[in-house]
Amino acid sequence: MHIPDGFLTAPVYLPLGAASAAGLALAARQARREIDSDRAPLLGLMGAFIFAAQMINFPVGPGTTGHLLGAGLLTSTLGPAAAAVVMAAILVVQALLFQDGGVLALGANVFNMALAATLAAHFVFKLFARGRLRRAAIFLGSAIGVMIAALLTISELRLAGIPVPGKLLGVSLVLFAANACLEGVITMAAVGVLERMNPGWVKLPAAEMTNFVAAALGLASLLLATAGVWVASSDPDGLEKLAEQLGVAERARNFAGAPFPDYLIARFDSSWASKSLAGAAGLVVVFALLVLGGRAWLRRKDA
Repeated sequence: MHIPDGFLTAPVYLPLGAASAAGLALAARQARREIDSDRAPLLGLMGAFIFAAQMINFPVGPGTTGHLLGAGLLTSTLGPAAAAVVMAAILVVQALLFQDGGVLALGANVFNMALAATLAAHFVFKLFARGRLRRAAIFLGSAIGVMIAALLTISELRLAGIPVPGKLLGVSLVLFAANACLEGVITMAAVGVLERMNPGWVKLPAAEMTNFVAAALGLASLLLATAGVWVASSDPDGLEKLAEQLGVAERARNFAGAPFPDYLIARFDSSWASKSLAGAAGLVVVFALLVLGGRAWLRRKDA
């Protein structure tokens, strides 16, 4: 669902960039009020886990894949403000290091996946997360977050002058809905595991994280980013498939200076080794960016 450069026009991506910058500034300010600086490793671990999970594409239809977005999982474990900041950091790393999403389109991707998706998930969580409805709310909020991001993406393409015929729109929405349902199931399962390992953490997002949970998240992230490529599908995702069917895929442009284009290291002949090492590098960058940047930002509150 990462929009590359070349799809959106300046009248579309510039306002979205401005809106995203303003939204992230508000989110960062709110996160600083909610989370202490010694919780910065939590941001890094969750960011690394979502980055790794997004590398694993799974089939959602014939010749089409999807992947975990992670907005619902981040929102349920960190709260919406910190979730937006963490997701934005992931998107920046993906665009600049891996050519996953455009640089000019970064504001649109942040708006869709870091701001709108997390807010949608949070709204559903707050509305329905009571007693027995809580697990259903986690599923529904995560799924709705994906659908909101998908609808915004398609709307932005149309605003940029890329028409999406009704029949093709319907097929795309069905595929995105399949991705959304899988997102809900994965998020519900992940939250359940985290709650069992560290009771109270998910209910109180800024709560202390045990060393066991930290180690488990780190190991899971490393396994997903390195070994997960064995099982990940190489078929195009929903947006890439839509672009192919619309005949606009060749317009896609991404950051030419990215060191790991398409999650590969060019000097390695083995695609598995190449992707595994690129994924591991991404984990380190996301973790370091969020821990060091988060600690510096959060300490401004403590000073």
